[in-house]
Amino acid sequence: MKERNLKILKGLLSVLILVGIIFIIKKLNIFSGNSTKNIEDFVKSYGSLAPIIYIIMFALVPLTLFPDSILAITGGILFGLLEGYIYTTIGAMIGGSISFYISKILGRDFIKNIAKNKLDKLEKIIEDKGFVIVILLRLIPLFPFDVISYGAGLTSIKYKDFILATLIGTIPGILVFTNIGAQWVNVGKSSFYLSIAMLIGLIVISIFMKKRFLSKDLREE
Repeated sequence: MKERNLKILKGLLSVLILVGIIFIIKKLNIFSGNSTKNIEDFVKSYGSLAPIIYIIMFALVPLTLFPDSILAITGGILFGLLEGYIYTTIGAMIGGSISFYISKILGRDFIKNIAKNKLDKLEKIIEDKGFVIVILLRLIPLFPFDVISYGAGLTSIKYKDFILATLIGTIPGILVFTNIGAQWVNVGKSSFYLSIAMLIGLIVISIFMKKRFLSKDLREE
């Protein structure tokens, strides 16, 4: 009985924290307008703290359903390819971890309200194939980053396997999107068109991998 009460208390506390964070995000209009320019101006306004603010924003993406690709491109605009990649990766790891543990703490019913009906088959395939399937899903940018994290948290996959698979699987996607941002100042030059070609290549490969390695039911989800 004591253990059950503790679990309920944990759940309530987690919900209150989440609601508080979401309220602050909305109050500050951090993700308003879905525009790289809006985000760029917001992050720049913090001066030397800009990298920390950017990482925090990326970490909070799972609670907002904001397109993380837009944020990654903004990271490239703000910090260049190398620093943009590093900060985006740190933010993505923290954000993925938050989603993973939200699922662990709050459970299936709560998470399904966030991710709608996208978790049923995803949860099963991660449960069956664990580490390998998380890497594969991360390599497919067309598959929602946050949904994978929420789904993994509902399975028995170990956190260390989940986070390592996430780190490895997100390398191509983060590099491509931050590179587009980094090349933004070179519009009209060959380096910019190369970054767009890399994005197209990533999408084509993602579609191929999705059709080749994922079941029809999971593709439709």
